[in-house]
Amino acid sequence: MSSCFFSIMHMMKMQGEETLQCFNRRTDSLKFIVFFLWLITAPEGRTGSVSRRLTVQTGGSLIIPCHYDRKYTDHKKYWCFDAKSAYNYCSILAYANETKGRVSVIDHPDQSFFTVTMRNLQNEDTGAYWCVVEIGGIFERDESEQLYLTVQSAPDVSVVSSSVSGHEGGDISVQCFYSSRYKSKLKQWCRYKDQSCYTVGRTNTSQNSSVQISDDGRRSFTVLMTGLRLTDSGWYYCSAGDLQAPVQLNVSENSQVPFLTVNEQKSESVTTEVSERNGDATALSSTTPVSVNTDQTVSSEEQQNENYLYLELWIPAVVLLMVIVIFVSAVKLRKKHNRNEYITEVNRVRASDTGNGSSSVLAENDVTYTSVIVQTKTKASSPVSVEDEVTYSSVHKWKPLNT
Repeated sequence: MSSCFFSIMHMMKMQGEETLQCFNRRTDSLKFIVFFLWLITAPEGRTGSVSRRLTVQTGGSLIIPCHYDRKYTDHKKYWCFDAKSAYNYCSILAYANETKGRVSVIDHPDQSFFTVTMRNLQNEDTGAYWCVVEIGGIFERDESEQLYLTVQSAPDVSVVSSSVSGHEGGDISVQCFYSSRYKSKLKQWCRYKDQSCYTVGRTNTSQNSSVQISDDGRRSFTVLMTGLRLTDSGWYYCSAGDLQAPVQLNVSENSQVPFLTVNEQKSESVTTEVSERNGDATALSSTTPVSVNTDQTVSSEEQQNENYLYLELWIPAVVLLMVIVIFVSAVKLRKKHNRNEYITEVNRVRASDTGNGSSSVLAENDVTYTSVIVQTKTKASSPVSVEDEVTYSSVHKWKPLNT
């Protein structure tokens, strides 16, 4: 009786274990299915900031700032792309502080943002991009912000330069361009850091800096910032409608060294061209001829270089002049020496011709030489008497050369 009871209990235990194992296997399979469905159906990740739409000229370059929370300073950052705007399938183009192909990513942890530089952009580069901060963990989503970039032969929104510099208390001017179809759209000048914006037709003040925006109605508007402060440094953007063009502003302290400022008016056809040096960028992205005010500073070092250039030009000229003077003086002395030798030789020849009674030195006054020829009389008929004797004489007058 007892043995039968134990047998039944053993069979029930075995069956319970098999049931539990089957349940665990089904649970694991269900977890995998749920995770897979989440991967293919999950919405695109965002940080809560507004998605940006940018345009750039074909073959041009662009620098894009990506801001993040300070608590993610030590986290990995990367730049991701997918032409079909599917974040879960995007391809990582480059991580922070590395360059891969035409893409460079530089992290600025002290300012809580990283910049992405893209060069030689083509039509196939049009699509969705993401600024991503890697959080880690399978079920933890990375912090990301979506941007959409359109590569066009003539960008709808662009700026003359994506980097401008000014000094504390000074002024800066930024010119933004838009296509004709954005003429009636809202024009703004905004700061990425706090999303504070200034609108065309209004004059606003921020930290004692005055911001004025004026639209000329001819597909461009100008942003004028006066009374700059060091805290105004950072990334801004021009916008027309939902399109943006990023601009970096650098404000430096007043220098004690005097500078010469030159204002130049330039009219040129601007194309997109970016260069980055220590986080600074220059982007030209317009095909419209524009007038650009450029502030050029000539430092004391440049003045010194100019002085060195003048010395390099003058020293050879002075040396050449001295050589010419020495050569001319030598020629004159040589001629004078030859002339003295010639006079000496002439005096010697004349002295030998005059005979014993003649002087060997030319006198200062005229000298007259006389030759007397005596001929015997002939019997030929002559107007004079044959009885007379005729004497013929010839006189030569010699004037010595002037010394």
